[in-house]
Amino acid sequence: MLRAASIIAALMLTSSCMLDSGSGNGTAKIGETLKQEEQAKEQRSPGDDQLVIGLSIDTLKEERWVKDRDLFKDAVERLGAKIDVQAANGDDAKQIAQAENMISNGVDVLVVVPHNAEACAAIVAKAHQAGIKVISYDRLILNSDVDLYISFDNEKVGELQAQAIVKQVPKGNYVLIEGADTDNNAHMFKQGQMNIIKQLVDKGDIKIVYDQFTKEWIPANAMANMEVALKANQGHVDAVIAANDGTAGGVIGALTDHQLAGKIPVSGMDAELAAAQRVVEGMQTMTVYKPIPKLAEAAAELAVKMARGEEVSTDKKVFNKKIDVPAILLEPIAVDKSNIDATIIADGFHKKTDIYRNVK
Repeated sequence: MLRAASIIAALMLTSSCMLDSGSGNGTAKIGETLKQEEQAKEQRSPGDDQLVIGLSIDTLKEERWVKDRDLFKDAVERLGAKIDVQAANGDDAKQIAQAENMISNGVDVLVVVPHNAEACAAIVAKAHQAGIKVISYDRLILNSDVDLYISFDNEKVGELQAQAIVKQVPKGNYVLIEGADTDNNAHMFKQGQMNIIKQLVDKGDIKIVYDQFTKEWIPANAMANMEVALKANQGHVDAVIAANDGTAGGVIGALTDHQLAGKIPVSGMDAELAAAQRVVEGMQTMTVYKPIPKLAEAAAELAVKMARGEEVSTDKKVFNKKIDVPAILLEPIAVDKSNIDATIIADGFHKKTDIYRNVK
């Protein structure tokens, strides 16, 4: 079982990469920034000194993000702070407006799960004008001065996906069904996948016969892409690397229509219940388990520390096209039939009875 206390202690080990306590603005802007921050905080209820953490989340239409919200909220409240959660459900303008509202209401720290990695740079700029620090949660906000990035090692996710599929099919026609082009994580997953398969492509062992991003990560779009891949190759597809469990579900839907489900290896990510069921049923080869309780609890601890004005240290940095962002990257875990009981079930992420519901 995950132990929040030990996780947080490990993450807080001292290292050389320290977050600056200021926003990086010049001296001339300090007075303006402090004034904006005080005006924002005055909008709270009189006498209310409790810290408030804002969570701006891309969507709550996926099982994964509902879990993140609930775990993060519980962790923040256990630490004695309040939380304001706003979900944009894939609408960039709405996410920016919601974040601006939280900034105006005087949150102490803003945690952002960006829908569009580039567009959310506007949120960081607006928050810094008000003297509010921003944590990029799971997905990196690009071209911004974001204060901290906490996620999993997303290149490693892609490597785990590719390794599992290559183990099943070392030679053959490969289809790549990637995530949303607007999500930096999707590009990191693909980079990890290519780290594994490029040498095999160069040797001629693997041929990538179809490679497409999936608009908005929507399973129906992934299914449509897979239909195109099958048609373009007259059904001669040997393996599919799908970026997450939603896209894997779409892929498997298309394979089912062609009587190929369970015959062609398919990867995934997020350890969603439906995917875990498909794994034990033999329809999906693997999923990548990203222990969300570990991520949410660590992010809550860091957000509250930053809200208190305490220094936070990290041991990594990730370039976001503008700066090297201090980063904490947790380890993902490849899960298949052989270790699903010892990982997803042992951690209480899903119940065994639910995962094996359809297995006779």
